[in-house]
Amino acid sequence: MTSETVIIGGGVIGLAIAIELKLRGARVTVLCRDFQAAATHAAAGMLAPDAENIPNGAMRSLCWRSRALYPDWTRKLEEITGLNTGYRPCGILAPFFEESGGAGEHTSLREAAPTTALSNQASRGESLSPSSPAYWLNKEAIHQYQPGLGAEVVGGWWYPEDAQVDNKALAHVLRTAAESVGVELKDGITVEAFLQQQGQVVGVQTNAGIIRAAHYVLASGAWSNELLPLPVLPRKGQMLSVRIPEFVPELPLKRVLFGQDIYIVPRRDRLIIGATSEDVGFTPNNTPDGIQTLLQAAIRLYPQLKHYPIQEFWWGFRPTTPDELPILGTSHCQNLTLATGHYRNGILLTPVTAALIADLILEQKSDPLLADFHYSRFQSKPSTSTPMLTHSANFSNGHHPAISPLPIQDSPLIIAGKTFQSRLMTGTGKYRSIEEMQQSVAASDCQIVTVAVRRVQTKAPGHEGLAEALDWTKIWMLPNTAGCQTAEEAIRVARLGREMAKLLGQEDNNFVKLEVIPDLKYLLPDPIGTLQAAEQLVKEGFAVLPYINADPMLAKRLEEVGCATVMPLASPIGSGQGLKTTANIQIIIENAGVPVVVDAGIGSPSEAAQAMELGADVLLINSAIALSPNPAAMARAMNLATVAGRLAYLAGRMPIKDYASPSSPLTGTITS
Repeated sequence: MTSETVIIGGGVIGLAIAIELKLRGARVTVLCRDFQAAATHAAAGMLAPDAENIPNGAMRSLCWRSRALYPDWTRKLEEITGLNTGYRPCGILAPFFEESGGAGEHTSLREAAPTTALSNQASRGESLSPSSPAYWLNKEAIHQYQPGLGAEVVGGWWYPEDAQVDNKALAHVLRTAAESVGVELKDGITVEAFLQQQGQVVGVQTNAGIIRAAHYVLASGAWSNELLPLPVLPRKGQMLSVRIPEFVPELPLKRVLFGQDIYIVPRRDRLIIGATSEDVGFTPNNTPDGIQTLLQAAIRLYPQLKHYPIQEFWWGFRPTTPDELPILGTSHCQNLTLATGHYRNGILLTPVTAALIADLILEQKSDPLLADFHYSRFQSKPSTSTPMLTHSANFSNGHHPAISPLPIQDSPLIIAGKTFQSRLMTGTGKYRSIEEMQQSVAASDCQIVTVAVRRVQTKAPGHEGLAEALDWTKIWMLPNTAGCQTAEEAIRVARLGREMAKLLGQEDNNFVKLEVIPDLKYLLPDPIGTLQAAEQLVKEGFAVLPYINADPMLAKRLEEVGCATVMPLASPIGSGQGLKTTANIQIIIENAGVPVVVDAGIGSPSEAAQAMELGADVLLINSAIALSPNPAAMARAMNLATVAGRLAYLAGRMPIKDYASPSSPLTGTITS
């Protein structure tokens, strides 16, 4: 099927973007895997940028702007559907306990804790911020303002502009609104991979087949990392609700309580209590420890709820990033927009995210605030001019450039959304010692090093201490499935490789070099087993770099199933025979929409340069370096050859002629 815009993710963010696009005239399809698993269900609906005391200025501005949109935005949704979102501009109260070693202090309390009923500033009608007021209440005032607080509460901040919305009601309203305005909702659809060619997404592979569109939006929350190497991970949140007994004449708690590691949100006949924040991956279900922690903190803050019957438990997965800020805006593909990683503020940021993303897609209007939330903040910044050709890492051992920047532009090397400056990959096998390997990797200035998972797991000779031998904060690990003879073995080892990369600190590394080699004499890869393993690994979210014979049809098929590169061999592994498959490699390069990595058989720098002159994007060289009498010197030579070959390819070769053509002109010569 084809749609103008496809949104991957059917939570509140995806639905809100879809509605905004549809109301502006776009044709939109939303693909939803499991509506009930969305982060929406791990929220309480607090709209609390002030109570959250957000330290990042850009994030604070974004949250304030979104909170300001809420009244009109929810009113519009309610008019479309006739349903109530539960939006209430109720303010939020943040009580504090008596200090015990500073553990319970809030930043604002440390900075200024007035002792009068209202601070002098507040009593004059002034606020702590020109953009959002907050007022301090001392012990007497806060207990009068909200009866029933725990005896240990000694004061607190009142944030009158914070609000709340019923998150579950909002999700229902958004889904109903999307249906009402004509958004196509497709449930039970698991997106397995983006199909990319020449910097564009050309479709998404799903459990229901390939779905195509002009534009795509990734709004899949905690699952975003399964499709792109974005540092978005699930943070589990457990919650519960207690029912207010019928004998209680009216709602005893009239405002949201935002305490230390706990919040209590009143809703008609119940109180919502949340939420844990657990780094446990996608481990489901509530736990006794999680619920006990919530109840203890809630009862300390508001003791009478210990008599209320428990109504319900639930959990969800919030999408978090290393800096706990969302990822919004453009991506490495021109027709793919990102809206993920909202963590604790997904409900709050829904209306502003929808507006900003719709502006970006339909009007190519990028709000200045988006720059602070771009995915590139998690990547090293590439050079703006000829990043691979003139970067100092490629010359003079990384000190001063030996040549001036050249007047020729080269596009960056992008593999599965990750940008690299060096176009030379190296390996870790066959070296005489760990020290020689370390020196060679450094001399090559490579940024990607492939590691045989099985040899590391079994501590094979030459691989002892490998994890500690290289600086994995600077080098991207490419786990490989060397030694696997079947697709099943390769899939299992690939999973181990991903976990190995995580243990070394590369949490977002989903790369794997896929090798399926049953032939022990010539070490030629099995095309059928490679294709089978690649299809499964792509479904599991791997960025697959398959090692193959130089077979143009197989290369195209692997690209179609979602592989991040294709890696045709130049000649058999470790043979040093050089380029024996030139014609087929040229065909693969001509037709490829993903980077082409020439792998295996390169024996000398001249052969490396020749492969790059063909138009290869990357070289992977191991044996030629490791088996040289001077591996470090050979690694440097291969680096320079890779650069020279790439530059020659970009510059263009002179025409080949049948006859000689003098270098000096024949006219104007001196004659006797």
